[in-house]
Amino acid sequence: MRTGTVERSTNETRIKLALDLDGSGRADVSTGIGFLDHMLTLFAGHGLFDLAVKAEGDLQVDDHHTAEDVMICLGKALDQALGDRAGLVRTWHSYVPMDEALALVAVDLGGRPYCVFNGEFVTPRVGQLGTDLLFHLFESLAVHGRMNVHAQVVYGRNDHHKTEALFKALGRALSGATCIDERRKGVPSTKGTLTA
Repeated sequence: MRTGTVERSTNETRIKLALDLDGSGRADVSTGIGFLDHMLTLFAGHGLFDLAVKAEGDLQVDDHHTAEDVMICLGKALDQALGDRAGLVRTWHSYVPMDEALALVAVDLGGRPYCVFNGEFVTPRVGQLGTDLLFHLFESLAVHGRMNVHAQVVYGRNDHHKTEALFKALGRALSGATCIDERRKGVPSTKGTLTA
C-alpha cells in the first residue's frame, strides 16, 4: 500500500490529509479555500491519486497559512507513500493545455528538494487564492516531498486557466514519476542511493 497520512496542528491551521498513489482519482477536499479545493481535486483526478483533505485555518487573516500548510502536508504524505523509492520511474514531465493556456511540469523524485517556477499572473487572486502564493505552494510541495519540481506557464491569458493547467500537469507528471518500473531493481539511481 503506497499511502501517506499526515496530521498537522498549529496555532494557525489544523489539517488531516491522506494520499493513495495507487488510487482512481477520487478526491474529498475541504480547505475553506474554494479555488484550492478545485485545484487539488484536479490534481488528484488527473494523477489518478486518491486524496482526502480536511483543513481548518485562520482564513480571517488570509489564505496563506492554510494553503501553505496543506501543500506541506501533501508533500509529507507523498514522501511517506513513496517509502524507499525503490523501483520508481522517478522522473516525468507533462504538458497540459487549458483553452488558450499551456503549462509544463517536470518532476524528479530523486530525494533532492528544489523548485523552479516560472509564471506570470495578471490578477491578484483567482477565487480566494492569491496568485502570488502559487510559487510558494509548489515550493512547499517540492521541499516536503523531497523532489525537484520545475513548473512553467508557457503562455496564456486567463489566470484561472493557467493555474488549472499547472495543477493538472503536476498530477500527470507525478502520476508518471511514481509508477513502478518492473525492470528496475532497487532505487532509481546509478549511484545506488538516493540522497537528500
